[in-house]
Amino acid sequence: MESKQSVRRFLEQSHERIFENNRQWVASKQQNDPEFFTKLAAGQTPEYLYIGCSDSRVPANEIMGLEAGEVFVHRNIANLVPNTDLNVMSVINYAVRHLQVKHIIVCGHYRCGGVQAALTPSDLGILNPGSETSVMNIVKTAAVQQSYQEKQYPIVHGWVFDLRDGLLKDLHVNFEEMLHDIKKIYNLPSKATPPTGAN
Repeated sequence: MESKQSVRRFLEQSHERIFENNRQWVASKQQNDPEFFTKLAAGQTPEYLYIGCSDSRVPANEIMGLEAGEVFVHRNIANLVPNTDLNVMSVINYAVRHLQVKHIIVCGHYRCGGVQAALTPSDLGILNPGSETSVMNIVKTAAVQQSYQEKQYPIVHGWVFDLRDGLLKDLHVNFEEMLHDIKKIYNLPSKATPPTGAN
């Protein structure tokens, strides 16, 4: 059994390693682009909202080949988007209404521990079963419906990341068909359209 001193030393070293990594990252960015942090501090205009799993093996920016400021990220266990979760709903609302993202991506991954913990083996298919449900819940939001009606974006996508080869796969979720079916139920007006009977 390790002594308390050795455990403490390990914890201090693993903590300090992050700051050393950070300094190296800053130096690398400044070498490649001296204005990188000036531009970063000026604001963000991401085209993408990425909703993915918290799994440490799935770094959103890296697997998409994007830099800081190019993708707005929300992560949770099993990339779930329940309409009762104020956290994820506020992210979607901010991304659509304020950042005006053009794409919303729900990205699951094969062998997701969160999904396996929630479902029995007989429930598990080859793909993350939560992705399509999450896409549907995003399409149900007023922010997405109204923005798409007015601007023709955002488009909502379902993806899966394969840990075995590092490739992203498009699930080809039919976003427009979902939107059409949901609008018949919810029938949300455009923000610019006054309610019927308004003076």
